Amino acid sequence: MSKQIKQMQMDAMKTAFTGVRDMVLMNVNGLSAMTENQMRLQLRQKNVRMQTVKNSLALRVFADLGLKGLEPHFIGPTTVAWGSASIADLSKLIDGYARKDKKIKPKTAVADGAIVPFEAAKKFPTREEAIGRIIMLALSPAGRVASMLKGPASRVSGQIKSISEKKEEEPAAAPTPA
Repeated sequence: MSKQIKQMQMDAMKTAFTGVRDMVLMNVNGLSAMTENQMRLQLRQKNVRMQTVKNSLALRVFADLGLKGLEPHFIGPTTVAWGSASIADLSKLIDGYARKDKKIKPKTAVADGAIVPFEAAKKFPTREEAIGRIIMLALSPAGRVASMLKGPASRVSGQIKSISEKKEEEPAAAPTPA
């Protein structure tokens, strides 16, 4: 392959992977063309893309994009999947296909530019779950303060109410002599 063709491939990969911080590296060697094409189409409907890359060129491109330390995972045929809402969603999708067809072998995941074991990436919270947890943590102290203020205030109001009810009952209960 000439240097010009390699450079054109690297430029195309840079364009495709610019801004991509979450991805799954896998080996789909031995997968039939029909099965792989069906998988690609189904993933494309979920905004997930797949690209089989040449290892040496991909390592150069990812190093230029700031993703380092991927060398041990670029051994043998490598396909990169990217483009879901979160690394957890992407990992779960790929794991579903890997369970159906044993020829799909996930290698590792990259979450926000950091290399993460694939099994750990599946356990990460999805984007919606993470947002929900953050909102819960943000609202939790306010809820505690409100309950602390509400507790003593409800006791005081209950005592005032019982005192006012007693005062209303006392004049009616004591008959005046005639």
